[in-house]
Amino acid sequence: MAISASSPGRRSSPALWAGLLVIAAVAWVLLIRQSPGMPGSMAGPWLVFGEFLLLWVIMMAAMMLPSVAPVASMYLTVVRSRRGGTPAAHVAALVGGYLLAWAAFGLVAFGISRALGKLAPMSMGTGMSTAPSRLAVWSAAVALAVAGVYQFTRLKTRCLRHCRSPLGFRLHFGNFRGRLRDVRVGIYHGGYCIGCCWSLMLVLVAVGVMNMAWMVALTAVVFAEKIWRSGQAFGYAAGALMIIAALLLPWLPPAQTALLG
Repeated sequence: MAISASSPGRRSSPALWAGLLVIAAVAWVLLIRQSPGMPGSMAGPWLVFGEFLLLWVIMMAAMMLPSVAPVASMYLTVVRSRRGGTPAAHVAALVGGYLLAWAAFGLVAFGISRALGKLAPMSMGTGMSTAPSRLAVWSAAVALAVAGVYQFTRLKTRCLRHCRSPLGFRLHFGNFRGRLRDVRVGIYHGGYCIGCCWSLMLVLVAVGVMNMAWMVALTAVVFAEKIWRSGQAFGYAAGALMIIAALLLPWLPPAQTALLG
């Protein structure tokens, strides 16, 4: 996959890429070990919520951190002239703020997942052959349609442009001050990332939060959109495929089993 010369990815530090990829890899290992199940229905509501939110943050670390490297690298070039702190500390605080933003979105994901009855039991993505319910099929179809259409909107384009060439981001965080500056920068970037990818995460909630096949596929879409030279065109193609899938899914039982079973 080629990275454009104008892309921030080419300016990224190899050590930074390696560090974030290692964290993402650890998160993937934790998710794979957890994938056979989700919080059980016999647990108390606060325990279920806490476990869901923890898994959600781990998922965001696995799926999103590799594409954060270009922005984090650019940020380090700005803060290196500041006294105090180490590059690792700056990146850790930025990543913490970034994941905090996604944790806030996890509250929305929890509410939707709970409403759809997908917290317990969670069979999707676990290898079970049980046919998905009509609610599950139509929920997935609606989510795919929303995500597919959103790929072509101006808001999506604006947020994606920020992630691909965050020059305005660099000007904005120059005004941040104080000890929590790194965290605030991470939250600010996380907000744009949510604006770019919220609809893809909606698909993940609809098809089953721990559906590993969908997690891998959506991670590839996110990474390609933000890093690849032809990422925006790739995003349009992915959007078109999601719209087609949304139109066909309710009427094709084999597709339902393949995509949701």
